[in-house]
Amino acid sequence: MTDPGATTASGTTSTPNTRAATAAKAVDPIHLAATVLITASVLWRASITTRGYLTNDDFTIIGQADAGGLSPEHLFGLYNNHFMPAARLLTWATHRLTEYEYWPYATLMVIGQVAVSIAFYRLLRLLLPAGWALLVPLCLFVFNPLTLEDSAWWAVGINLLPMQLAMIVAIGAQVRYLRTRRPRHLVTLGASVVVALLFFEKALLVVAVVFLLTLCLYAPGGPLRAVLTTIRRWWPAWLVLGGISVVYLAGYLSVSTSTLRAPISAGEVSTFLQQYYGQSLPAGLVGGPWTWLDASDGPAVVALTRTAQLVSWAIVAALIGCTVWLRRTVAVRAWILLALYSGLGAGLIGATRLGSGFSGVAGLVPRYFGDVLLVAALCVGVALCGLRRAELADATQPADATQPADATQPADATQPADATEPADATQPANATRTADATEPADAGEPAAIRRHPQSFATALAVGLVLLVASSVYSGVDFGTDWQSKAGRDYLNTARAELAAAEPGTVFMDQPVPEIVVPGLAQPWNLQSRFFAPLDDEPVFVTKARKLSVFDASGHIRPAWVKGVQAAPGPAPGCGYQVTGGRTARIPLAGTVVDYWQAVRIGYISDRDTTALFRLGGSEAVPFDVHRGLNAMFLLVSGGGNAVQLTVADPAATFCTDEIEIGALVPQPVG
Repeated sequence: MTDPGATTASGTTSTPNTRAATAAKAVDPIHLAATVLITASVLWRASITTRGYLTNDDFTIIGQADAGGLSPEHLFGLYNNHFMPAARLLTWATHRLTEYEYWPYATLMVIGQVAVSIAFYRLLRLLLPAGWALLVPLCLFVFNPLTLEDSAWWAVGINLLPMQLAMIVAIGAQVRYLRTRRPRHLVTLGASVVVALLFFEKALLVVAVVFLLTLCLYAPGGPLRAVLTTIRRWWPAWLVLGGISVVYLAGYLSVSTSTLRAPISAGEVSTFLQQYYGQSLPAGLVGGPWTWLDASDGPAVVALTRTAQLVSWAIVAALIGCTVWLRRTVAVRAWILLALYSGLGAGLIGATRLGSGFSGVAGLVPRYFGDVLLVAALCVGVALCGLRRAELADATQPADATQPADATQPADATQPADATEPADATQPANATRTADATEPADAGEPAAIRRHPQSFATALAVGLVLLVASSVYSGVDFGTDWQSKAGRDYLNTARAELAAAEPGTVFMDQPVPEIVVPGLAQPWNLQSRFFAPLDDEPVFVTKARKLSVFDASGHIRPAWVKGVQAAPGPAPGCGYQVTGGRTARIPLAGTVVDYWQAVRIGYISDRDTTALFRLGGSEAVPFDVHRGLNAMFLLVSGGGNAVQLTVADPAATFCTDEIEIGALVPQPVG
């Protein structure tokens, strides 16, 4: 039997109750549950990420890193109008490890997701009362299917993961500053924004969310009074953030080109808003979208069925209604915060994507919601749990600070070590409560929860299970789509073929398949740029007797030219005869567009010499002529309806009846 009055080494009496309390304090069950959930979410994401591969913009960004290296022109150059020197530097460093291997990029994204998930949980502990309910916003964010793209596609993750982390750190720094007025939190606030801006110019929205969160959740009074109070009372924070924003915008706007567009019609705007607010955002709040639309080699886009839309609307409406009924003012303020920030996101997308070829699905692209859903999870947490009660330095209490009820908070639950300031640091010695420093009307747990704690706990558990199950179900089709990668298959096939190719195999530069790198990325969609990061890259030439091409699958095939042919020649058994040093004009059966063209000349010559080929009025291209029956491939620039041929040796006789100008294709079989 255990002695209930056992004495410890320090001389104090240890009873079962004290030992149990000590053990309980050693393991916070909420921390333990959060750890399990975060671990499960990261493993779930990793299982999806590692099934895929690099795609579309990834090849362009890596190709530019290989070509530009550490040059300022590369690091500080814009990519599709995005300023991302830190992202370019990290891509270059990663590429130097293993060429086009995917595992370094996947590993970095998974590590980034771990950092973001842990930081988000710590932020929840800082903002919300320590209770089981804060696991709801945690799961809503870490298991959100609409953010799977952020941790799977390198070109997206390298921008959004740093932005998400900076947003979390900045909000935490701002809240600590509101509570303590310590300048070191302003340093953290400013530094987080600066670092994020080195990865993604959209990180300027971190400034907006910090201001809106302060306004909606911590400033007392009505709209006008809250705005004035926010600006006047916490002006040092706005001075820091405003200064960073002005300097950054001045530099960015001086080198960027405007991407603002005008919508084509009111119907286009209506469709976008219906997609954004009627499909994507509601689905993101309930673990949807459940069904996806395949987007070629990139990640899928949201494709809610009509039934799924109605279900998501009903659940979101019930959530809003329930939280407003339970917590009144704090819930209303939280939902207003989400409406304001999501409106900023919608405005930014609408101003840059509507009126373009991508406007038809602009409101369904998951990566546009990476930051919005982070804010949405915070807002859901505040609406459901309330704000953690903490004194604001030289100010009032948060508008609706709450204290968790015993039913939802373990007696031994503690805040993370850095989540709170020392007790005497939350209120300066000379600080006094202002006239409006009153407790909110709905401070403390709502009466409905206090009366029915078991029912609330059961509903909470059921909701969490359904949310996670819904998210995992939505991730199934996303993962299946992400697993299919034409770029990976094309590259792997080409590398295997190159390794087995005979010495002297050469190619003429041309675009890779559109599904691998879109033509919009030109010239980075050319094979010479695509294969350049490989150690054993193909050899590209502008003329060759024997030429090879990559087919659409990456296999190496003998080259041919498909296009406009020469008209039949007049000389029997020769076609067009070029001799005596004279220039022969050879008419074409059609007109060739003035651009870069591939040319195949099939000929027979009685001796070795050289010749000149000219398309239309373009510059003549020299090539070697070899005795016997041969062919020559040339890359020329020009256009017209005739070509000219001149042989250098007047004694040579050169015959050709095969001239074709157009695109390189694999040689027909048979």
